[in-house]
Amino acid sequence: MRTRRRIPQMVYKNGKPSAVILDIEEYREMLERLEDAEDLAALDELRRKPMEFKRLDDFLKECGSNA
Repeated sequence: MRTRRRIPQMVYKNGKPSAVILDIEEYREMLERLEDAEDLAALDELRRKPMEFKRLDDFLKECGSNA
């Protein structure tokens, strides 16, 4: 069961909005949605670039014993 969300509270400084107080769960959900959007944008950018492949032997030589 989900609890009711609190209404965000605006904080004003010199008569202008300067901050917002949010329910912590709403804040976490907003961060997660932002991260998802950033991930999708990065994936879209990667898909626009031509793909390059390496032979496994060449990859292992470049990585040394770390792979």
